[in-house]
Amino acid sequence: MQKKNLWIGLVLVLTINLHVNAQHAKTDSTYKRWFVGSTLFVVGNLVPVNPPEFGQLNLGYRITGRDVISLELITWKYAWPLGINPFYNKAYGTPEEKFPGYVRDYGVGVAYQRYLWKGLYVAVHIMPALQTYTNENGKNVGNGFMIFNTNRVGYHVKLFKDKFFIEPSLGIAGRPYATEMPDGFKQKDNKWSKWTPEPGLHIGFNF
Repeated sequence: MQKKNLWIGLVLVLTINLHVNAQHAKTDSTYKRWFVGSTLFVVGNLVPVNPPEFGQLNLGYRITGRDVISLELITWKYAWPLGINPFYNKAYGTPEEKFPGYVRDYGVGVAYQRYLWKGLYVAVHIMPALQTYTNENGKNVGNGFMIFNTNRVGYHVKLFKDKFFIEPSLGIAGRPYATEMPDGFKQKDNKWSKWTPEPGLHIGFNF
C-alpha cells in the first residue's frame, strides 16, 4: 500500500499535461529561474516543550514556466511517531505515546512541481534520510535510514512583483521504506499509520 501511494503520486505528476495557463507563460523569458526558500513551520522551534529543532533549505530551478525541480536539505527531531499528526490528533504530545527518547533525521530530498492552472500545482517530494536514535539519558541507541515521500497540491502566490512567493499546500506524507527501529521506539511507532495528512507553507526568494 505504501509503495502504491508513492507510485500514484509519481504517475500523477509526470503524466499531467494540461493545455491551460501556467505559473509563467512559456514565451516569457524574463521570469527568474532560480529561487531559495524554506518553510514557515520553522517557527515551531519556538515552542517551549520538545522543540523540533527543524531546519530546511530549498534551492529550486524553473525548467519551464510549468515545470520546477528543487533540492531540499532538511533536519528535525521528534519524540512521537510520525504517524501522529500534531494538527488534529490529540495523542500527539501525550506521555503514553512518547518514544523512550527521540529520533533525529538528516535528509537530502528532491521535489518536482507541475503547474496546472495559474498558481495551482501538484508536487512530489522524495527524501532519503539518515536517522539517529537517542534514549532519555542522551545516549545513542541506534541508527537507521528511511525514504520520506510527500505528495502535494498547492498554490503559488507571487509577492512584491514576483521577488518573493508563498506556497500553501495540502499533502499526504509517509515512509514507503524504513529500516527497523530500536526496541521501545518500534513498539510505539507500529501503533500508527506510516502515512498522514500534512499541510505545507513554503516561502521563497526568486533570483
